[in-house]
Amino acid sequence: MTKPTSFAELPSYEALQDKKRFWVWGPPGSHEEGMGMLNLLTPDHVAKCASKEIRSGDRVGLGWEFHKVEQPYFGRIHYNMKIIQSGPTSFDDEYHFNPQQSSQWDGFRHHSQPDKESSDGQLWYGGTSKKEIAEGKSDRIGIHHWAQEGIAGRGVLIDYASWAKAKGKKRVSTMAHFGITVAELNDVCEYFNVKIERGDILFLRIGFIEEWNSLTEEQMIAYRNGPIAYHTGVEASEAMVKWLWDNHFSAVASDAVSFEVFPPKDPNVSLHHYLLAGWGVPIGEMFDLDGLAKLCQKLGRYSFFITSVPFNAVGGVSSAPNAMAIF
Repeated sequence: MTKPTSFAELPSYEALQDKKRFWVWGPPGSHEEGMGMLNLLTPDHVAKCASKEIRSGDRVGLGWEFHKVEQPYFGRIHYNMKIIQSGPTSFDDEYHFNPQQSSQWDGFRHHSQPDKESSDGQLWYGGTSKKEIAEGKSDRIGIHHWAQEGIAGRGVLIDYASWAKAKGKKRVSTMAHFGITVAELNDVCEYFNVKIERGDILFLRIGFIEEWNSLTEEQMIAYRNGPIAYHTGVEASEAMVKWLWDNHFSAVASDAVSFEVFPPKDPNVSLHHYLLAGWGVPIGEMFDLDGLAKLCQKLGRYSFFITSVPFNAVGGVSSAPNAMAIF
């Protein structure tokens, strides 16, 4: 496969030699490999996005409070911050938390894809093995690669939650086994006049933050301790895979616990397999998009400039986004 120099040079989905893998950027362990599709957020591309999208100077942060979700599923630890007196006239703080508990980017080390020829039956992005990650001797495809340049470009919001309400759709819990279709995403874009461009960073709002904040403590605990957690997200289907690739997003994010519907309705199709392990496209989850949605409605536009600086944690798996949208 030829290494592209711009989003315009990416092949169509039908033209991909291997639809599940786009490992073209650099040799194993290189910075280029660790950047994946973010390689195409070149200085020229970012400058064009900034000059086009930054107009009013309005801005909004996209990170949820660190202590959310208060009762995380999947056995993840509870957030803990300690404020300690470090001297007679000063304080420090100490943090112990799992970035996956709240707003976070899934790094390339987070999820593998099946591989019959691998000794472990799975491979991570670029062909990285489980051993390379688990032993801790290699920092290959770690989150620190993203931190060196940051993530910056044109963002677009697909506000599914507001669209569904405006259309009088029956309210579906964001903690239900419900998949959003490609047709619905296109309908939302048409309704709000969202114009997707190559290289965009996609943000999808389903309303999870609002719903979670309405729960009682007892309901939160029941969620954590339940035998299975259901999460609304985009459907995991070949149609969705094709839509995501052909729009050539540099990254995707939502306010959902899992960007895609969970548990998978079709065990043979996982968007994490394609996006993270296959194409090198970051996945953001539980981003706080409520303030962004209000600002988009106020300004009457659903595109903006986005900046995000992940943790410079060498070999890290995930990171709080440290993100904001600028209009």
